[in-house]
Amino acid sequence: MSAISLQALVLFALTFVAYLAVRRRAWLVAVGAVTGAVPIAISLTAPLLVPMLMLVAASVVVGAVILMIRRGRSSSTVNRWGARARRTSGVATTTDIVRLSSAAVMRRKASTVRPSLAGRTRRERVRTRTTEVAVLLCRVGALAVWSSIEDVTLIFGGPRTGKTGWLAGRVIDAPGALLVTSTRPDLYQLTAGLRARTGPVHVFNAVGLGDLPSTTTFDPLTGCTDPVSATERATDLLAAGNTGDGGDRAFWDAQARRVLASLLHAAALGGLAMRDVLGWVSDPDKAQGQVLSLLRRSPEPAYTEDAAQFLTTNERTRSSITSTIMPALGWLTSPAASAAATGAQPFDVAELLRSRATVYLLGAEEAHAAPLVCALTGHVAREARRIAAGQPSGRLDPPLTLALDEAALISPVPLDSWTADMGGRGVTIIAAFQSRAQVIARWGQIGAAIILNNAASIMVFGGTRDRDDLSYWSSLAGERDEPVVTTDDGGKVTSRSVRKVPVLAPGQLANVPSGRVVLFRRGMAPVIGRVAMAWKRRDVRVHGKSTHRITRAPDTSPGTVARPAPGWASVPIPPAGATRPGVVPNGGQ
Repeated sequence: MSAISLQALVLFALTFVAYLAVRRRAWLVAVGAVTGAVPIAISLTAPLLVPMLMLVAASVVVGAVILMIRRGRSSSTVNRWGARARRTSGVATTTDIVRLSSAAVMRRKASTVRPSLAGRTRRERVRTRTTEVAVLLCRVGALAVWSSIEDVTLIFGGPRTGKTGWLAGRVIDAPGALLVTSTRPDLYQLTAGLRARTGPVHVFNAVGLGDLPSTTTFDPLTGCTDPVSATERATDLLAAGNTGDGGDRAFWDAQARRVLASLLHAAALGGLAMRDVLGWVSDPDKAQGQVLSLLRRSPEPAYTEDAAQFLTTNERTRSSITSTIMPALGWLTSPAASAAATGAQPFDVAELLRSRATVYLLGAEEAHAAPLVCALTGHVAREARRIAAGQPSGRLDPPLTLALDEAALISPVPLDSWTADMGGRGVTIIAAFQSRAQVIARWGQIGAAIILNNAASIMVFGGTRDRDDLSYWSSLAGERDEPVVTTDDGGKVTSRSVRKVPVLAPGQLANVPSGRVVLFRRGMAPVIGRVAMAWKRRDVRVHGKSTHRITRAPDTSPGTVARPAPGWASVPIPPAGATRPGVVPNGGQ
């Protein structure tokens, strides 16, 4: 008998003995048999080691391919999503936040969103402030949730729910030029002093809010010698009165846009003023000769035809067009708005971007200033887009931030188109609304759907009581599995099952507590986080105390000039009785 056969026989015997010992629970005998069998098994399989390793490697490769194919199937993906939702109750985990919205992720995109940072080393990028490349949304535990500066952020919350306090923090952190719209002077009073450290601070106060004087002006006829600019300006002026309804209203809006564009173009060519445009709309018969004469200088003959059609059409059609245009010119009845709409201190967008300036646009819907604010916002954004197109990277660096508080009321710019394009141009859009219903009322069902779909981050504060809004946010959060235990009268468990329930029920969304927010971030499950109000920030408190101390106790000794607080020199000082910087009346919004 050969040695190999003898070894095989001994191995079989030892294996059989180990089997019997395990059956009889003779553990010492079993261990001894296995100990003796292992060396024999190794010596017998040594010649087959290489083929066995090759076989194992081939099996691993084939198994990996099969696993990739199975995991890539739609059914496997859906099952994994379902299992993950059951584990996390349908909300984002710490891993999700770190992987998708952490500061480290935002810094990795720095060279794309801020081309000027591309040459920095890894250590320099780590030391770069995250606010240079991202917008802080909220905090979940010890983690901060961020959104890239090229993404659109929408905020929804009722009055005095904290959205303005959160927005003030983003105003302070904006890395470049900034345009802020608001219906109250709160944002200005809270942030102007700190923004003055970044660049010049300007105020465009078309309604005289808080008695703050306008430090810059904007003539709506600026640039209207260009036919394209005239059309854009007419679109912005009319947008403030557009409710987003279709049908006849959409038809008359289109007609009014054509006519107003031609009149703005004619006034710009003739070096006239907006009051001349108002006079032409009020008395078309008297204006016919002058308007057509001016439009003959235009490089675009279509404008002459549009104006002629309006001036010579029947009275009924002309009245419908006139009634659509007149609300866009209602601000001319306000002395403050008329003064702000002159060319005394012309607005230079290129200088705004270069100096990283901040412009506060203050307005109120009831004062008919919305068309003027909307026109200025549109002018800044479109000029910034044209400037960005001439940059090597095709985007602004640092970016222009549009912080649009109460956008639907005083600055209803075409967000349905801007939200799809501006981010890639280096324009950061942060827009605040009172509710989703307000967006639908202003931009219509289709426009609102486009705006919501283009937004990468949507933050929902508490306060809304609209059933449709609550159902919409609840459906956006999805569903989760909730365990259900059934017991008998004696308390004995008779069955266990699960049922589908909303991750966030409408009632929970309606009662989101103060300081909390529900965040819907693209590519990530919902997040329930904390938001910090700007007046709680250390830099705001320090600046407010220093400003108050200097203004409260000035040195009036002979030959001494009172020095303003650092960074406050270029900011107009609020009048007596106004809220001091660093304090928000009524607790903020």
